[in-house]
Amino acid sequence: MTLAAIVIGRNEGARLIACLDALEGQADLVIYVDSGSTDGSVAAAEARGAQVISLDMSQPFTAARARNTGLSALPGDTELVQFLDGDCVLRTGWIDTARAFLEGHPQVAVACGRRRERYPEASLYNALIDAEWDTPVGEAKACGGDALMRVAALRAVGGYRDTLIAGEEPELCVRLRAAGWQVWRLDAEMTWHDAAMTRFVQWWKRTRRAGHAFAEGAALHGAPPERHWVAETRRALIWGAGMPLAIVLLALLVTPWALVLLLVYPLQVLRLSRRGGMTRALFTVLGKFAEAQGALQFLLGRGRSRIIEYK
Repeated sequence: MTLAAIVIGRNEGARLIACLDALEGQADLVIYVDSGSTDGSVAAAEARGAQVISLDMSQPFTAARARNTGLSALPGDTELVQFLDGDCVLRTGWIDTARAFLEGHPQVAVACGRRRERYPEASLYNALIDAEWDTPVGEAKACGGDALMRVAALRAVGGYRDTLIAGEEPELCVRLRAAGWQVWRLDAEMTWHDAAMTRFVQWWKRTRRAGHAFAEGAALHGAPPERHWVAETRRALIWGAGMPLAIVLLALLVTPWALVLLLVYPLQVLRLSRRGGMTRALFTVLGKFAEAQGALQFLLGRGRSRIIEYK
């Protein structure tokens, strides 16, 4: 099967170089789609033999648009495409493992594996993200940004949805599964990821993007039987917006003692800590406020016209 790789990035610096170096000899064609880098990424990619496409940044940027641009540049005989973010490095043996799986399972459109943080010990936020990547293997509902896919299946469903600023991979997988395809997560090492996240504001922006993705995904595919991200959106809005607002209103209009109800948040942290530890539980509860902010941005119509940065 003819296989290409599509890498997307913006100002990834040394991480992009490591990404492209790890792809050497792994694909018949490597396409790098750049989104307005100013750090020499284009020249570095060209020096490594990648076909470079620079996006027109006068139009709104999304990762989905970047991936679709790369997809449209693939030769007609390309059968498989490995998508990679520019801050990821392919693991040795992944392409052979994923290709063999797709060859043996013609009903599967997407194969993904284990993404790990390269430096989980560098910060609390890197460690949280590494735990987030640890998802069950087997047939799955969705993949992330790194995955090996059948080009024909992608083109048949229209590729990624250009306008989504986040959550474009699960949304694509909803449409692939509706068309009869399967998505599988393999028990194999796929990529190293370098979040390089050291500040609270980075984590908050990333979590806010997730909330935006939940709300937009629910708006697109929330009807039965899929119910895509309906529960996630509901939890974010209840815990991150509705409940605190109701408690404050009760305190202002009825009795100040209503503020005691805010103890539900530390109690929720204690409850969740039994499964994932205190740190993860604390950030799970705190994250509902960021997710609610992102969800409300979408619902109030303020998130579509700009990028919600997370780095």
